Parts: sequence; C-alpha cells; structure tokens
Amino acid sequence: MVKAIRIHEFGGPEVMKWEDLNIGEPKDGEIKVKNKAIGINFLDVYMRKGLVPSLAPPLPFTPGMEAAGVVTAIGPGVNTCKIGDIVAYAGYPVSAYAEEQILPADRAVPVPPSIDPIVAASVLFKGLTAELLVRRCFKVEPGHTVLVHAAAGGLGSLLCQWANALGATVIGTVSNKTKAVQAKGDGCHHVIIYKEENFVDRVMEITSGEGVDVVYDGIGKETFEGSAACLKFRGFLISLGGPSGSADPLSFKLVAQKSLYFTIPSVMLYTEKREDLLAASEEVFSNVEKGVLRVRVNHKYPLSQAGQAHFDLENRKTTGSIVLIPDA
Repeated sequence: MVKAIRIHEFGGPEVMKWEDLNIGEPKDGEIKVKNKAIGINFLDVYMRKGLVPSLAPPLPFTPGMEAAGVVTAIGPGVNTCKIGDIVAYAGYPVSAYAEEQILPADRAVPVPPSIDPIVAASVLFKGLTAELLVRRCFKVEPGHTVLVHAAAGGLGSLLCQWANALGATVIGTVSNKTKAVQAKGDGCHHVIIYKEENFVDRVMEITSGEGVDVVYDGIGKETFEGSAACLKFRGFLISLGGPSGSADPLSFKLVAQKSLYFTIPSVMLYTEKREDLLAASEEVFSNVEKGVLRVRVNHKYPLSQAGQAHFDLENRKTTGSIVLIPDA
C-alpha cells in the first residue's frame, strides 16, 4: 500500500483525499516508480472539477500528469530503463499524486544526472508544451513579436525565456507588480499589468499599430477577444486553457478580416510517438542544462497538502512552478 491523493467526486480542493492505495506490480511493458517530486498543472484543476471528462479517468481516481522518480521494478519486455534509473513522465497516465505509481515504460524519459528530479518534475510537462508552442505549433524566429498571457506562471515563464532566446520581442501580461518583476527577469521586453492598463491598447502602442505575430493565451474568457484584436494579419491565436472561464466563440468576421489562424494544441498528441517524446524532452532538458531555461520552482507542498496547492494556484497566489514532495 502507498499513500495517494484520491478524488471520489468532482468539486473544489476539498474533494482531494489522502488515502492508502494498492497499486500492484508492473505488468508487460510497465515500470514501478517511487516518486521524488510531482508537478502540478492547471489541467489537474480541470480534471478535479470534472471539466475535461474525455481526459480524466473514471471516479475514483488519482490525479496528476507529471512526476519524476526512481525506477524500483520493471515488468516483462521493458528494455528502455533499469532499476535505479531516474525517469520522468508527462501526460498519461493520470496517476501522479502518489508516493509510487505504475507507468508504461515508453512514456518515461531519462532524466540527465545534472538535473534535480524536483526540477525535472516541475519542468517536463510545461517544457514539452513550451517546445511545441515555440518550435512546432508556431515556429518563433528572430524578428517575431509574441504576446504571452500569464507571463509569470510556470508555462509563461518558460515561454518568455525560450521566445527571447530565439530572437523574438516578447510582450507579457501579468496581474501585479511583483509578477511584472519576474516576467522582466524571464525575458519579457515589455510587461503589461493588465489590471492597471488595457493590454490591447498597450500592445498596439508597443508595436506601432501592427500587432503581434502570435498570442499564447492561457487565461481564456477574460483575454480571448482582446488577444485576437492584438494580432497582425495572418497572426496565430493559440489557446492554452481557460482559468477565467471558457472563451466566447471567436468572431467569424474578425477571423476573416485578419485571416487568422487558431489552434488548441495538445502536448499528448504532439508527443504520442515515443521518438517525438524523446526528441522534445531531450531539447527541454538540454535547454535547462545550458541555462536557456531557468526553472522557477517557487512553491513546494507536501503531497498530502495537494488541496492547498490547488487552492493557491486557482487564486493566483503562485508564480513559476509548483511541486508536490512525497511526505517523509
């Protein structure tokens, strides 16, 4: 038996229960991992609330889609790792909020010795997402201007750093002055405190009325229409989620007038093939090792206090990455 967070009904942070769980032993193609750190992503919140039934397992379930730990057992047919290896995973299966878990071996990637498992657990899911956003979904190049909402968040921080390193002019929006300082340190050339000024007007002022090449919108309803208004002709509007609520339908007239591109990318689909997963994770870890990506693990909570971590995340009390550490 291991300790794990379990959800028996959808709702607020209070539905997350600290319970004993029998996870069994690894079967064909599986490994058992003793987690050293577990990453938290806003997708975990959506699952807890029952907002993404196509992604969440049937009730009851253990949430979490990102962790790093040591391999303690391997099932038949596994040749991608061995007992004692440090590995990380991001995506499926949904089961990370536990002291130990069973994983498909082909979803686990090796963690370089130079990278702390806590850093690996906090960066892999967001790093894979950032990689597809700046390298494949829209290929950021020198001369581009990008707008990153929630620039001080875990994903926003990585996006700003990576886009800056690729030669883009980075504009970030944040909710307060403390977060503005962090966003500036993470490579934003211009930071907009959206509670104090109209971000659309400010973006158009910064870009001399041209707008930006791409908007990474991880806010949703509050910013979505304005994000579209900030784009150049043939600009890319990329939706990363909606903590402020589901966005209203995108205006057909606005799309037609600007010939806009719109997408909602999924890291699971972009890394469905193991070769894509390995290539992307290697690029993420390489950029961490080289200092291109500085991972801000600003908040650590005991695994048993996952409910408090969710509460703080939803109420915008956090910056950078959040990790859960299995209780001693």
